[in-house]
Amino acid sequence: MPIPSEEARDTQSSLALGVIGNCSVAVLIDQRGRIVWGCLPRFDGDASFCALLSPHREGGDWTIELEDCERAEQHYMPNTAVLVTRLYDRHGAGVEIVDFVPRYRSKGRFYHPVLIARRVRPIGGAPRIRVLLRPLCDYGAQAPQTTSGSNHIRYLLSGVVQRLTSDVAVPMIERGIPFGLDRPAHFVFGPDETLGHSPADFIHHTLERTLAYWREWVRYLSVPYEWQEAVIRAAITLKLCQYEATGAIVAALTTSIPESPGSARNWDYRYCWLRDAAFTVRALNRLGATRSMEEYIRYVFNLVAADGEHEIGPVFGITFERELTETQVDGLAGYRGMGPVRVGNDAWRQRQNDSYGSVVLASAQLFFDRRLEHPGDAQTFHRLERIGQKALRMAEQTDAGLWEFRGRAAVHTYSAAMCWAACDRLAHIATELGLGDRARYWHDEAVALHARIEARSWNDSLGHFVDAYDGQHLDASLLLLADIGFIDSKDPRFVATVDAIGSALGRGDYLFRYIAPDDFGAPETSFNICTFWYIEALAATGRKERARAMFEHMLAQRNPLGLLSEDIAPGTGEHWGNFPQTYSLVGLVQAAMRLSRRWEDAL
Repeated sequence: MPIPSEEARDTQSSLALGVIGNCSVAVLIDQRGRIVWGCLPRFDGDASFCALLSPHREGGDWTIELEDCERAEQHYMPNTAVLVTRLYDRHGAGVEIVDFVPRYRSKGRFYHPVLIARRVRPIGGAPRIRVLLRPLCDYGAQAPQTTSGSNHIRYLLSGVVQRLTSDVAVPMIERGIPFGLDRPAHFVFGPDETLGHSPADFIHHTLERTLAYWREWVRYLSVPYEWQEAVIRAAITLKLCQYEATGAIVAALTTSIPESPGSARNWDYRYCWLRDAAFTVRALNRLGATRSMEEYIRYVFNLVAADGEHEIGPVFGITFERELTETQVDGLAGYRGMGPVRVGNDAWRQRQNDSYGSVVLASAQLFFDRRLEHPGDAQTFHRLERIGQKALRMAEQTDAGLWEFRGRAAVHTYSAAMCWAACDRLAHIATELGLGDRARYWHDEAVALHARIEARSWNDSLGHFVDAYDGQHLDASLLLLADIGFIDSKDPRFVATVDAIGSALGRGDYLFRYIAPDDFGAPETSFNICTFWYIEALAATGRKERARAMFEHMLAQRNPLGLLSEDIAPGTGEHWGNFPQTYSLVGLVQAAMRLSRRWEDAL
């Protein structure tokens, strides 16, 4: 793949990034093998590696620099979260960097430490490298205190000591001294503990077991016949966005990547939106990876138990934090210097009523999937009913909607329809459990609510559904009305709505979520999941060839490692918004599952 010059690389950040992780920690790696983003000791922790967001001081990265480097290649080891970067200098010498975060079963549980492992080996000629490990503290504001021993360096990062253990001499790393690489070099950056083995043996052992874990996990995915590689990469990345300790799923691993250049639409996505997480769970469920659902439901039930009868907020911290006060940090200039950089997200203060339906839809498979070790039962159902009652109460109350408008509220059609979906699924679950009285109750409530939503969200003069009760505008969430079962995909009203959305919100092969100006003006970039929703809606309404063409186009827009951010600029195809975006990867998985030829038809 072409790599920009050293000067351009240093001044122009890019989302051509790979991600490695293990459901405890994740880091982002650029095309030259530099770790440029990573929060420790967890997804929403301090950004020890923050070069992606332009710290005002030197550092925030972990660079393995090849002298006179002129080109690079990068790929994942097939069906794993292990990343390989090969760098070549102008003299024909080269090095290979293997990056991973250990994850595998050990002693009846998962071994997934807050630890980054790197192996560098020569692959030709006489390469010279230097190692620059330069984490920062307090979101780039200061350098950490360090101490060193004979074979290790300790870094005090926001009150937590991380240790680098290596078979490279400590002064070469501390002072960034270039040296000839004539044998493999190994680096283990993790807890302040003495390794029980040499760095080489530790990495060899954990790499083999980590590769085996991911290949086994992928082996049992129910992938579509077509586009398997794209779906597998999306599925692995979705898995990496779940914080296994609690079951929370973050919307993305970054904060403050602008949705469009200089827009100040810079938000912190390192938290668990109940809606986004539910989309992720449903996508993984379709692939047969149901463990994520079970872990997520435990997370949600812990939230519901603590909230009692109060409304449930739309977003929480990964260890159940309810208040995510939004602040701006001074140590980072922002992606390409486009600040502000925000930590926290004031969406926690909002009312987003679709969250109730999202949770129930994500949970429904618990009651119907006979493969599960702990399927849903009457007790689980009654806990879900508490969410259903809140959905029923809030269905026709004003909210900020799924697009999180900060300056206006309405009774949004999608929010109301998702509350209906909660009631509808509870009726089906009660029927499955043989709870006749509860099935009738939820069925009757669903029917009545459906009629009220239909009456207020259909605009007869415009000839399509609208974004809010008695409204005049369109937004892309209306494309989901058929997917959640609110209306049949062949219903002329839905077909007319799909056509109206394509006409109003489409920009070539991309779709905007809405075009009406919001708190920050008119949107400038397309929203990837909306494009995928439109692709699915086209297929559902009989335009499958057009849907396939748009899907192939979106696959071509992925970054070189097959990943997607939140937004794409239609004019340039450039990625914007936080990365990797679970929403976007969910859209890819769902669209591929809908469009692919069946295995039995293809073989």
